[in-house]
Amino acid sequence: MTSELITDIGELSTFADHENRRAKAALVIENGRIAWIGDAEHPPVADVRTSVGGRAVLPGWVDSHSHLVFAGDRSAEFEARMAGTKYAAGGIATTVNATRAATDAQLESNLRALRDEARAQGTTFLETKTGYGLDVETERRSAEIASRGADVVTFLGAHLVPEGISARDYLDLVTGPMLAAVTPWVSFIDVFCERGAFDVEQSREVLLAGRAAGLGLRVHGNQLGHGGGVALAVELGAASVDHCNYLSPADFDALAGSDTVATVLPACDLSTREPLAPARALLDAGVTVAIATNCNPGTSYTTSMQFCIATAVLQMHLTVEEAVRAATRGGAQALGRDSGADAVGSLRVGGRADLQVLDAPSISHIAYRPGVPLTAATWLLGQRVPQAVTRVARAAF
Repeated sequence: MTSELITDIGELSTFADHENRRAKAALVIENGRIAWIGDAEHPPVADVRTSVGGRAVLPGWVDSHSHLVFAGDRSAEFEARMAGTKYAAGGIATTVNATRAATDAQLESNLRALRDEARAQGTTFLETKTGYGLDVETERRSAEIASRGADVVTFLGAHLVPEGISARDYLDLVTGPMLAAVTPWVSFIDVFCERGAFDVEQSREVLLAGRAAGLGLRVHGNQLGHGGGVALAVELGAASVDHCNYLSPADFDALAGSDTVATVLPACDLSTREPLAPARALLDAGVTVAIATNCNPGTSYTTSMQFCIATAVLQMHLTVEEAVRAATRGGAQALGRDSGADAVGSLRVGGRADLQVLDAPSISHIAYRPGVPLTAATWLLGQRVPQAVTRVARAAF
């Protein structure tokens, strides 16, 4: 096995337990793990030496919320929304029709293209969902395809009640044959607890069925208005509740007293023109916050975690360090992958060597230079990932 010393790190951000950022650092990768972290002046011997020339090193992004198994295009819907049409959950049906008509090969090709695009921008751990099939067979094949391209798969059959079936009959399908069909490939169950989708009691039924099948719980909640999604997520001990645009004082209190992560989705907020989620107030209340892309064809068609982080800093009033932590360790917490041998989202001795190098001296440049793709290199389980996105020429290392 070959060990690799990554040295001349201008700023190392670890987001481990007791230290976040250090200057003039180095680390050693061996067998896919971090074997050593310390000062660049006194490194151990390694088989390969890679100097990053004063650049910043940090964990790879953990994108804990995406919808990448889909077909079709909703750019016309986006244009209408930018012209003033209010977003409503019913637009999902357009993607459902296209996804049902697509072949497995088409769906998998699109998923892998988006995953590779995300990796080139520093994402090393990715969750994605089903939810654009809404029938047993398309949800099953969506789950299987997702399992071949993502690290964590979530079952979102309860995304919307499709046309031609009653809500009661569809709930029976989601909690019965559909759940059984997807279970071999998924780790979590999710529900869109929102007006126009599923109410609190319907959402509870879905989540309890998933729990009985051995799945972790997640909730889409409080995106389009005040509702019971956050309270339900906390009550049932969900790993995360995502969106969180409209929160009451009781919602803040519930989240602050729980282990449920509030996942904010800045790119989606901009695209739907909903109020930005109150990430600053959530952190101030002691809530664990994650940032994710919500990459999907209707409301957030981006794989750029850097864009979401810059938005969180510039418009949601997080510090750079808070936002980067939410996009790394916060995402890991939202997926239950913050501890143990397979923890992600932080750099620590013995942990996975999932990391990225920025073409910048500090993580502050992510918000200081918004919109600029700064990831110069990515390591996934200790192996350097080829950069698939064309970049402005820069000095090699």
